[in-house]
Amino acid sequence: MIYGNSVISDAAGWRPETSPVIRRPQSTDGFAVWQLIGQTPQLDDNSLYCNLLQCSHFAATSAIAEAGGAVVGWLSGHVPPGQPDTLFVWQVCVAEQARGRGLGKKMIGDVLARPESAGIRHVQCTITQDNAASWALFTAVARTVKAQLSQIEHFLKDEHFAGRHDAEFAVSIGPFDRERAAAALNAD
Repeated sequence: MIYGNSVISDAAGWRPETSPVIRRPQSTDGFAVWQLIGQTPQLDDNSLYCNLLQCSHFAATSAIAEAGGAVVGWLSGHVPPGQPDTLFVWQVCVAEQARGRGLGKKMIGDVLARPESAGIRHVQCTITQDNAASWALFTAVARTVKAQLSQIEHFLKDEHFAGRHDAEFAVSIGPFDRERAAAALNAD
């Protein structure tokens, strides 16, 4: 295990009974986020620079889950231009050792609970059809906040990805009451 704004690389140094703390990212978290994503083959890699920008420029709409000094969860998000009532979740990543604890929902709840999110009434993301973990997460979020989940094919495999990536479905949850949604997601 590596400590100090780093990623858990094995389960030996972190006890699962320890509850991770969810917080805003800082620019110094960028490298640990990049490592965590790199250890999760199901996720698309971003550049380290992209993760540094997410941890600094988009800190208000992103979240870190930390346990024992190590990053065990990451959520990147932003408010899309022209959609001030929407949190677009770009990526959710939870270290294998920390899965099954509801960290994805709690990180979304943490972002929604922040004062900067006062106008948010919808959560959006894109998901490939075969990403069972993401479908389970966002279906659970919709159920928890008692809001409708809709989906539509958004980025096409051949047209947008030149056949190199599966199609991405645009998923939208909402509308919902932000304060109630944040409380419900953080309670689970």
